[in-house]
This record gives sequence, C-alpha cells and structure tokens, in this order.
Amino acid sequence: MYIICWTGIKKLLLPSKTALVLSMAVGIGVGNYSTIAANKTANFNRNSGTSDNTILATNKLRPTRDKWLWPFASTSPWNMPIGSNARYVPANIQKAEWAVADVEYFYKIQANDPLRSVYVPGAWGSGRCTGTISQGKLPVPDNLIVPDAGKYSTPNNPAAFLLPDGKTLVQLNPLTRCTAGGNVYGWRTEDVSIYGDGLRGGRGGSGLSSIGGSIRLGELTGTKPIRHALKINLWANKYLHYSSSNPGYRWPADRADGYAAEHYKGTNPKLVMGTLLAIPQNVTKASLGLQTAAGRKLFHALQNYGVYVVDDSAGDADYLSVENGVLEEFRATYSYDFGGTSGIFYNDLMKLFRALHIVENNGPNSVGGGGTPRVRMAPPIGN
Repeated sequence: MYIICWTGIKKLLLPSKTALVLSMAVGIGVGNYSTIAANKTANFNRNSGTSDNTILATNKLRPTRDKWLWPFASTSPWNMPIGSNARYVPANIQKAEWAVADVEYFYKIQANDPLRSVYVPGAWGSGRCTGTISQGKLPVPDNLIVPDAGKYSTPNNPAAFLLPDGKTLVQLNPLTRCTAGGNVYGWRTEDVSIYGDGLRGGRGGSGLSSIGGSIRLGELTGTKPIRHALKINLWANKYLHYSSSNPGYRWPADRADGYAAEHYKGTNPKLVMGTLLAIPQNVTKASLGLQTAAGRKLFHALQNYGVYVVDDSAGDADYLSVENGVLEEFRATYSYDFGGTSGIFYNDLMKLFRALHIVENNGPNSVGGGGTPRVRMAPPIGN
C-alpha cells in the first residue's frame, strides 16, 4: 500500500494448591479457558475438599485484561514476548528522512447504531467514496466521518469495528466516509474473533490485523509498560525482498503488495512482509543514548515483544501504527510532535529502528523465537 503524504504528520499471595489450579489455566486458549479451568477446579475440589466459594473468590483476584484495550489470545503473535531461543540477524535499517505515524481507527459498535452499506473504494487516491461494489452492511454511528484521500495524502486508514456481540471484529482498509450518515468505504477483510489469534485484518500490504500491534491511547504517555508487539511500515523499495523463490512475505503475513515483484528491491531475503524485528538483549537504553520518556517506553516494547513489518511506507520514512488520537495526546503531554524530520523524539526513533534485528526463527511453532519468554505472558481476557 502506498502512502505518499509527508504533510500533516503532525500490565497476593495465594495458597499453594490454589495457585496450582490457576497455573493449569495458563497458556490455554482464551476460548476454552473458562470450561477447562472450571473442570480442573471441580476435580481439585472433589480431591481436596476445598470449597467452590474459596476457588471463585481466589479467581476474582487473578489479574485479567480488557479485550478492547488489549485484544486477542495470550498466545497471539501480538501478545507473545520474545523468547530465550530467539536468533537475531542484522536488519541494517538506516536512518530515514521521516518518522511518521500510521493512524488506525477503532470503534465499539452499539446495538442501536444504524446499518449502513459498505462499498469497495472507488479509488486509492481521491474518489474513495465513489465505489459501487457492495460488501454488505455494517452498523455505524451517523457522526463517524473519515475524509477522502487527496492529491498529496493517501492514508492507509486501517480500521476495526467491534460488533455488539462483543466478539466479532470487522476490519476495513482504507476506511473512508465522506458524509455523515452516508455509505462506508474500504476493502472488507474476513471477520475475526477478538478472542482469537488476531492474525488477519486490514493491513493491505501484509494481510495482518488492523488493531493488533497498534499503539493505543495512553500507552506512550502513561506509567504502565507497553505489553504487546508493534507494527512498522518500511520502504519496500529499499528494504523488502522479493524473488521467484521468496514471494516477499512470511508468517504471520499471508501476502505482499501486488507490486512486490517490481518494487521490492531489498537484498536481505529474511526481511519481508511479516518479518518480526526486535532489539537484542545485549542492547541497553543507555547504550543507545535515548533522551525521551516515550523513546524509553518503546525500547522496552521493541526488546520484549518486537515489531512486525506490515506495510510499505513508499518513501524514505519509517511508520509506527497508532490509534487515532495518539498524536494529539502525545503532543499535549510532551509538547512536541510524534513524527517529523528532526528533534529529540525523532532522534530516539532512529536509534531504536537502527538497533532492530530480524528474529529469523519466529514462526507459528516458535512465536518470538521460542524458549522462555523474556517477560510474563499476557493475563487472560476478563470480559
């Protein structure tokens, strides 16, 4: 996907037996967690005489997370930490002219939101709201407006809508709605469960999630660490590889750009759509000379979880994916912009990106490289 515009850049001490019961549930898929944990609890009660009320009271004390703010299974690639067996190879990412944010749009749909038609965009550039190919309907509040592209601005606008069932995510790209109450435009991808692995979505260059890996509101400005992987767009013409034996992508991506054969000119066959990049464990904040609080937060996220290549920046720029509103929040907190061509945060971003290495053994059976996770796993979803 092309992005042409450089303007407007604008995470008690428990009785040992109870702790054993809880530990049995760790790593179990979110969809089966409640049933399996309940069965193990019942067996433990019969064998030990521990009351159900005691177990229930203890379970309520166990940390959980909010699915909307921290989606997908604990074993999702977006939530798995880098492992002790990770094998790092140089990515050789150089200083870019621009550091930019790729803004993503997330909405929790209400049951009373009106159904509106969804169409394939009429164009990638200006004219997105002229499409006529129907993709069904979607409940959308009438006041939701996302402007059309312009001559110098063709944003990706990945979007995710959580339906009123609290489970289903509908994802579009590039989300566009030119008039209040009007039709909605954007290529619609397969619906996924917010409790699932979170792989597929509206990142057009890789097929990866619109919402997984996004920097959420409060994550760069709050006190808590970022506990998930991130997403990055790199200049495909400079970095991403394509050949007859290497189609420009790897797991967890399921595609490369349609123009990959002509425009992916990178020489490293390990650097493609879906590649996991991370900062090796021997690198420190001090060794990088990071100057900003946000840069130091990103350092820990990039070392503990890494960042997935999801799209083409189509120019000498590196993009991180952020939730709509993060740029304004960032500016209000730090009094400088997230992106640009200079400044202390730009300098920190360039240091971080140049420190990134490829985790070459990341895969479906060794997410994050496998072995012992660098940090604790994500807690179960609590809603």
